[in-house]
Amino acid sequence: MSIDFSRYQFSYVVVLPEEYDVLDLSSPEGMKQPRTSPFCIGKYNEVRPLMYTHEMYADQQQEGERCIHMGIDIGAPTGTEVFNFYQGTIHCIEDHSQPGDYGPTLILAHEFDEDVVLYSLFGHLSQESLEGKELGQAIEQGECLGTIGSESINGGWPPHLHFQLSWLPPIKGDMPGVVALKDRLQSLKVFPDPRLVLGPLY
Repeated sequence: MSIDFSRYQFSYVVVLPEEYDVLDLSSPEGMKQPRTSPFCIGKYNEVRPLMYTHEMYADQQQEGERCIHMGIDIGAPTGTEVFNFYQGTIHCIEDHSQPGDYGPTLILAHEFDEDVVLYSLFGHLSQESLEGKELGQAIEQGECLGTIGSESINGGWPPHLHFQLSWLPPIKGDMPGVVALKDRLQSLKVFPDPRLVLGPLY
């Protein structure tokens, strides 16, 4: 499966200011870095050994903790609008309400000229973002999908969008946003770098 991403013009998913923080969540020192903006970016394929402490992140096979981030986080104030980067249809509508999970979530399917379908996950949305949505509903490029949810409904995280891509259809309306070291290489093949459609955020 391959797409020539250079052939396409994509829309932003969150309107960012000219200056925002790029976080380092790979070390205690990085996690304590001072913030200079209400907007920030959390990196793809970053090892985050101290962040995922909820029970749901324990590796079921006891072969290593899940600590490698497979999406990009875009930190923004609660209520910030979230947009679709490319035309698609709604593939899943879920509310992953378990602590540490995605909270309200939309997954879209995007069909490209190369006859390839790419899936995108928008996690940690507001509850209102799911209202009025239907499976199979067409969402245009640049259309507002919803807004960023508060910590009280987004799984217990500081307000942000978790954006992730997948070459494979998601299982049960979910994508593993964090994987174990033993699964890293395979996961990088399944979940490509979101900057392919978001642009060079860092």
